[in-house]
Amino acid sequence: MYEDYFGFKICPFSITPDPRFYFDTPSCRESFAGLRYGIEGRKGLIVITGEPGTGKTRLVKDFMQRAEVMIRTAFIANPKLGTSELLPFVLNGLRVTPATQDPGALTVQLKEYLFEQFKKRHIVALLIDEAQQLSNELLEELRLLSNLETDEEKLLQIVLLGQPELEDRLEQPELRQLKQRVMIRCRLAPLKDPEVDLYILARLKTAGFEGKTLFDPKAVEKISLYSKGIPRLINVICDNALLNCYACSKKKVSADTIEEVARDLNLTLRSPKKQSSAAAQDEIDGERRIIREVRLPTSAVQTPLAEFQDFSMARE
Repeated sequence: MYEDYFGFKICPFSITPDPRFYFDTPSCRESFAGLRYGIEGRKGLIVITGEPGTGKTRLVKDFMQRAEVMIRTAFIANPKLGTSELLPFVLNGLRVTPATQDPGALTVQLKEYLFEQFKKRHIVALLIDEAQQLSNELLEELRLLSNLETDEEKLLQIVLLGQPELEDRLEQPELRQLKQRVMIRCRLAPLKDPEVDLYILARLKTAGFEGKTLFDPKAVEKISLYSKGIPRLINVICDNALLNCYACSKKKVSADTIEEVARDLNLTLRSPKKQSSAAAQDEIDGERRIIREVRLPTSAVQTPLAEFQDFSMARE
């Protein structure tokens, strides 16, 4: 609606995961590198967590697009499956027609497929979104699937994507066997305050904006506070702010406009105060734990995502 008014070629703040608007951050690079390392290295079970809107689904879809030729993937977006529905979903996701409804026979069919792909040096990955909603019974089924292996390597790589509650789920005593099999853990962090400004500028540039500063610095500060650094919320706030300016014939987004949008969206304000020393230390300890668990070569973490586009995983 407001694209022509501001001189955009495309809408800059859509919430759909458009790869043209990819924004690189250290957290995203580390998570992508961990995902790639875990799948390529046949590590078996990988867990990626993050607050809603931080880009977990986009991260995985970016990976799937780049790895489509080399890796066989099945993506499950709906985690509320019954245990009897899991194997048919997996096989269909791998473009294999289930031969029967019998769970035992389906397991054999999946194992035969995995061995066939293994002989071709292909890697098979099962990626499950919103994994914090999986039932304990379904998580146990996934643990059993993770046991499909040769004497040396895992035949099926399983990636669980979920909100931070997934980490709490894995601490439950009844899931300790599954937790012990998690080889890679990564966490997508919200954008830091300086990154919010760069994020907005990057999306405006991609959308074709060539004018002067569109968002007042004070407005960007408010966006950072209300969004808590979550990209999806940043997009929602900015989109509504631009619509507001268009309706009022304004050419620049002010802090007052962001305040009005925040009220309309019923957003709460994040305190701009610094973290307590204890909270800051907890964050540092968490980052160190993630780095230890990923155990990536330094070059892998520092490599920009764009350089992964043409990677080859063939082992012939």
